[in-house]
Amino acid sequence: MAKKKKTAAATAALAVVQGAGVHFEVREYEHTAGETNFGVEAAQKLGRSPEQVFKTLMINHEQDFAVCVVPVGGKLNLKAAAAALGWKNAVMADPAVAQKRTGYVVGGISPLGQKTAHPTLVDESAQLFDTVLVSGGKRGLDVELTGDDLVAITAGSYADIAAS
Repeated sequence: MAKKKKTAAATAALAVVQGAGVHFEVREYEHTAGETNFGVEAAQKLGRSPEQVFKTLMINHEQDFAVCVVPVGGKLNLKAAAAALGWKNAVMADPAVAQKRTGYVVGGISPLGQKTAHPTLVDESAQLFDTVLVSGGKRGLDVELTGDDLVAITAGSYADIAAS
């Protein structure tokens, strides 16, 4: 009698969201080689508003690191993010450091299933949508879920961190 093989998730992000027991949808698209505006590309190819698709950014203050999730159509307000974390200030983490700490490549960094857990802030605008899309852990792969589920799975919190 043959044993049934367990199907492994394609990425750590998908494994985490599957294990969380929440409703989610996987959204895939063909990433264009050479494209570097990853979030806007995802929004366009998935037919979604840039306000509903979120990018994952890593910031740091001295030796502390955190993850900020903001709409792809906007920018991160570093001062607001630092304040929300109780830091005096913050800077964008070096992309190589972000890749090493998360286990994902730039353009595919997901707030879900990171190699090292980080404090996570999700821009409060995520609450305006029934669902939001975040990277699924590689370029061309997004996960659609509720903002509340995203915050719960990442042990994060909502904050007003998007720059106007």
